[in-house]
Amino acid sequence: MLEINLNKTPLRWLYLLNVLIILGSILLCCILLLLRLPGLELFGVSPNWLLIWVVVWSVKRSVWRGAVAGIALGLIHDALTSPHPSHVLSLALVGILTASLRKQRYAREDFIIIALIVFVMVIVTETILALQFSLTFINPLENIRQYYQYRILSSATISSIWAPVLYYPLNIWWENLQKIERSKTKLGKTKIKGK
Repeated sequence: MLEINLNKTPLRWLYLLNVLIILGSILLCCILLLLRLPGLELFGVSPNWLLIWVVVWSVKRSVWRGAVAGIALGLIHDALTSPHPSHVLSLALVGILTASLRKQRYAREDFIIIALIVFVMVIVTETILALQFSLTFINPLENIRQYYQYRILSSATISSIWAPVLYYPLNIWWENLQKIERSKTKLGKTKIKGK
């Protein structure tokens, strides 16, 4: 097995690698959002990959970072699909709520909790999207309600099932990166004191 020792890598290269991993994972989520592969759908509904990414990102970040990630990925989602209803508000709210759960210590980082958070956040997101649809008066409210009851449960279930697939590798990477940062800053402080 190929083993890479990241402890000897300069921090600036690790930060660059982190940016590439973040952008690569977002690109992968965008591609998966557009693909309809067997096994990735439940009753014709696929996982909300960008919402899963926002939850994975926000669970260990501040409210501000969660909101910014939600806004950015909401804009990307709108660009890939349809700008109406907008996904910006719902994904920003997901980032804020997920980061708030961390602050309240409700969210430990394990697969079950992440899947549960994704399940609840999909319900929040789909509700916001349904409210945006109802405000346009294009469809009668009764039609929207029936469609979204079906869609919410399908989307929440399939998204929460697939959430650990994205969470696990990103979480391992970010935990290792934090350990390396801490060890390098301790090493730097020790060298300064020794001089």
